[in-house]
Amino acid sequence: MNLLGHVDSLKSQTSIKFAAFIFISVASFYLGKHWSDGSRQLIFFSRQSPSGTTSSSPSIALSPNLNKEFNVSALIDTPEPPRSAKSEGKWASGSLKAPPPPPEFKIYGIIDENGTMSDKFEIGEFDTDLVENWDNGAEIEAETGKEDVRSTFRVKKFGFCGENMREYIPCLDNVEAIKRLKSTERGERFERHCPEKGKGLNCLVPAPKGYRPPIPWPRSRDEVWFNNVPHTRLVEDKGGQNWISRKGKDKFKFPGGGTQFIHGADQYLNQISKMVPDITFGHHIRVVLDVGCGVASFGAYLMSRNVITMSIAPKDVHENQIQFALERGVPAMAAAFATRRLLFPSQAFDLIHCSRCRINWTRDDGILLLEVNRMLRAGGYFAWAAQPVYKHEEALEEQWEEMLNLTTRLCWNLVKKEGYIAIWQKPLDNSCYLSREAGNSPPLCDQDDDPDNVWNVDLKACISRLPENGYGANVAPWPARLQIPPDRLQSIQIDSYIARKELFMAESKYWNEIVDSYVRALHWKKFQLRNVLDMRASFGGFAAAIIQNQLDAWVLNVVPISGPNTLPVIYDRGLIGVMHDWCEPFDTYPRTYDFLHAAGLFSIERKRCNMSTIMLEMDRILRPGGRVYIRDSLDVMDELEDIAKAMGWRPTLRDTSEGPHASYRILTCDKRHG
Repeated sequence: MNLLGHVDSLKSQTSIKFAAFIFISVASFYLGKHWSDGSRQLIFFSRQSPSGTTSSSPSIALSPNLNKEFNVSALIDTPEPPRSAKSEGKWASGSLKAPPPPPEFKIYGIIDENGTMSDKFEIGEFDTDLVENWDNGAEIEAETGKEDVRSTFRVKKFGFCGENMREYIPCLDNVEAIKRLKSTERGERFERHCPEKGKGLNCLVPAPKGYRPPIPWPRSRDEVWFNNVPHTRLVEDKGGQNWISRKGKDKFKFPGGGTQFIHGADQYLNQISKMVPDITFGHHIRVVLDVGCGVASFGAYLMSRNVITMSIAPKDVHENQIQFALERGVPAMAAAFATRRLLFPSQAFDLIHCSRCRINWTRDDGILLLEVNRMLRAGGYFAWAAQPVYKHEEALEEQWEEMLNLTTRLCWNLVKKEGYIAIWQKPLDNSCYLSREAGNSPPLCDQDDDPDNVWNVDLKACISRLPENGYGANVAPWPARLQIPPDRLQSIQIDSYIARKELFMAESKYWNEIVDSYVRALHWKKFQLRNVLDMRASFGGFAAAIIQNQLDAWVLNVVPISGPNTLPVIYDRGLIGVMHDWCEPFDTYPRTYDFLHAAGLFSIERKRCNMSTIMLEMDRILRPGGRVYIRDSLDVMDELEDIAKAMGWRPTLRDTSEGPHASYRILTCDKRHG
């Protein structure tokens, strides 16, 4: 009984304490409410006395943050509700203070969040379903809840040019400028003479009647549609040399021969490899220049040996030879050895080939062969197949002696002379040049001469110096050289120095992921994609991605004069390219490219020339049925879309993989007119 009574006593004491706690709490609440002045206050219990000493008994004090305003909206991750017109007026009048926006954190290129260069980045999630809708012509619009505010820029629809302009090349067909030339004896009429500003192309170059989609590669190597290049002059002049022949009424046939290799290019290439075993096509010999190329059978047959050849010839009496080459799907460009440097960098080509190219290499103290020397890689080869090599007529023997004398003074080594072919090798460094007797000609170029400066630069009667550090001579064999940052990356005039290799690798990764997504989602391997032009190539990352994704296409990389000259890097990778000013026409025939790619081009060039000038030139060189991808900033897209519509293209503005809020868009266009 005593135990039970003790338990009851404890229960009663607990109940009393609990009731007292409740009473004190309620009393404190009502007292606080009664004495409150209505302002927002926080009340704290503290053992700290006002004097700073610690008290044994607790006290009550107001918060030190009394009457202070705090903005906690930045800490709350919720979308801002739409403002009414009334509230907008309050913001404007100043009765309500707008909180300052949080600082914007931007990442450009391959700068990570710590501000350092990195190649560890992601392109972003790629929405396959979204991209597959592109083929349906569905436009992707940002769901921002705002009206689409377009610029008021409008372009009047362009009409067609006359039928006499079907093969018009503006800078090579400028008859008025050619008539004003003081001299044409050195081939000046075959060089660029562009129309004056404001007098360029302002219409759409028409296709010939009966034009058809090109025959796909590799069949196009051997045959093309007659109506696409309806000219029989070459058949009449060169049919007996196995260049070209008619096949029925609707096709041209290319047997694969040339003036010096009438039995076929394959046999000719085998002969060259046997003459000089170090000429390993597709390994150490990757990039070739074919001078006076005819219909480019030499370059066409090198394709199967993993060699890419730039085939060049002037627009002369055989004026359609470059057009035939491009119709076959072989890289080619109208160009001439005359008075100016060709638009290729120094040490560009592993081998330069001339087979009956009708060029007098020894004229003007060998100035044309000095241009070959500038473009030939250190340790590279020059192959010459011509009558002076093998004929024993007096005049031809004199030409051979002159050639032998000139090449000796250039320090070239005659590696082999066999049959009708002679092959020389360029030295690896300047030691031979420096050991020549004083006053020997041709002299070395001045130290300040830039051998990569090629835009509108006259030929120079001097030997281009090789870099003392060996840059350009030590490229890796193909295919490893495609992905290895070359030595000459360090000599490019760009703002970065330490992180150049990281920049190179990041660009390659960036374009490889983008092209890979195009292949998967847009089924690029089903496209008739053969002749591709990258209009702003940088280090050639887009072209490298085309190869990495095993697309059966070649890319001509264009480096605009408005940016850094990256051509040496492009060639060191085993790719081809050319310098160009996009405010002027390009030196190719109409309808020669299947696909045009322009990334970041217009936002730069619009400061220099009208964007419609560039777009009309793109229309001229693009095949009917061809495609254009323009990846650029949002502020140029409205105007470009209007110009595309005015040219009869079918344009569609797309989001990039970064989403609808990115500052870039992709304008995809299909050329429908012929």
